[in-house]
Amino acid sequence: MDNATVRPVIHVGLDASWRTSGALEWALQEAELRHEPLDALHVIDERVRRTPYWEPNLIDDAAMQLVGEVQAYLDSSPSRLDHEMDLVVGPPAETLVRRATGGSMLVVGRRGIGAFRRLLIGSTSEAVTAGATVPVVVIPDQWKPADHNGPVVIGLDESGDDQAAMEFAVTEATERRVPLRLVHVWDLPNLYSWEVVNASGLVEEWDADVRRTFHQIAEQWRAKYPDLAIDVDVWRGHPVDGIVRAAEQHDAQLLVVGSHRRHRLPAMLLGSVARGVVQHATRPVAVVHEPAGR
Repeated sequence: MDNATVRPVIHVGLDASWRTSGALEWALQEAELRHEPLDALHVIDERVRRTPYWEPNLIDDAAMQLVGEVQAYLDSSPSRLDHEMDLVVGPPAETLVRRATGGSMLVVGRRGIGAFRRLLIGSTSEAVTAGATVPVVVIPDQWKPADHNGPVVIGLDESGDDQAAMEFAVTEATERRVPLRLVHVWDLPNLYSWEVVNASGLVEEWDADVRRTFHQIAEQWRAKYPDLAIDVDVWRGHPVDGIVRAAEQHDAQLLVVGSHRRHRLPAMLLGSVARGVVQHATRPVAVVHEPAGR
């Protein structure tokens, strides 16, 4: 599918685990909600071709079989949209990022490594989440959209200035006809200790200030989208833990986090909170990068 198409497209990266990864099911649901076709892609890692274990017939045949099975699955869906499945050879993350440029979003499964797989994001998933210019939605294994009917949850940082992430979250909540829940988790600066702050009574004052700030932010968005129910949660603790627990507590259909590209190093392009949420969340996470300069 040509990225120059005038129609918005939802891109989804698939591998041999596509039946259980949850990514295709989530992407199909999103395609129906947005009335946008899928561009499904399987990438054969070009580095595999340079190893002594490369067996062209076996690997190419398996890839072609995968493509055929996915296309048949897409064709059998009740959707009237023109979903397509394609196969390319190249570096997986770079290929997916390039293919998704100009689309609506990129959807990938979260594949970890080792015994603690639930806690580890696969290298390709992390790379595309950090490098893509479109929102990236990472889906946990075995995720079934129909099993969850809670709100869309967005984790906001201390500035509350995640405009692109908020617009994405508003769209997702509106599509699903569910409330949007704004979550902010604050913690003490390193130079303070809880004992000293509790003794001085500052905790209550700071907590009240934070709650006031985020309720004001919610009011601003309610004014823009009066038909959307917007709720606010302010928690105290570690941001990653708090955002993940809030999403679980409310059985969120989707958890949205913003990310600001303030670093030039590739490994630092995905902020620590966004990375932690993607690694530990038990539900789909959308990472939305704020435009450069924000």
